[in-house]
Amino acid sequence: MKDNPTHKEDFLFGKTNYIVLLIGLAMIALGFLLMSGGGSDDPNVFSEEIFNFRRIRLAPTVVLAGFGVVIYSIFKKDKK
Repeated sequence: MKDNPTHKEDFLFGKTNYIVLLIGLAMIALGFLLMSGGGSDDPNVFSEEIFNFRRIRLAPTVVLAGFGVVIYSIFKKDKK
């Protein structure tokens, strides 16, 4: 018979890394949701709503901040 020692497999990242990663992914999703909309139902009518502050400045900033949080969660060291 083989002697099976208890082998505990660890995750690649710690618990806090995964929480921060999920926060970053939620920020990216929120940024893309903020970018959506603003189109016109009639193709002959141009809508200026696509150039408002939310779609041009806020949403891309939220997406880039989300990517920054994801990168931070990957590089963050555990305190083990």
